[in-house]
Amino acid sequence: MRAGARAHPPCVTRPHPSELDLPRTAKLVTVTVGNAKSRKARHPPLNTEAMDVLTRWRKQAGNARPLFPSPKTGARMDNINSSWEELCTPTKVTDFRFHDLRHSFASRLVMAGVDLNTVRELLGHSDIRMALRYAHLAPGKLAEAVAKLR
Repeated sequence: MRAGARAHPPCVTRPHPSELDLPRTAKLVTVTVGNAKSRKARHPPLNTEAMDVLTRWRKQAGNARPLFPSPKTGARMDNINSSWEELCTPTKVTDFRFHDLRHSFASRLVMAGVDLNTVRELLGHSDIRMALRYAHLAPGKLAEAVAKLR
């Protein structure tokens, strides 16, 4: 919700404490070529809240390898779906996918006035058309644009 990450490596399942050197990464997470849907490396920033959560998680995990282990095998988690379902079931939350957090991230950015190209970059989309689905959330942008002409 704070990072716009997909529910697959490396954003959720891959980082090992040694790969998540928070002070040196200057609040950036690396999405490697092999793990990016676009097959392009990128370095999206994390906000303070996301950094705080990861820092606490790393301290709690110690030198555990991997940082986000499968609750069933202890090995690297390769699918978050069953854990997500177990989290949602007791809360009686239905029809809510992990990917919905990514849409909430983008929607909240647009509603906060972030331009669509920046949203596109943060989500890792190569085509602006993917970000255009959020344009309706900022109807005032058109009026703001023409008001700048005097």
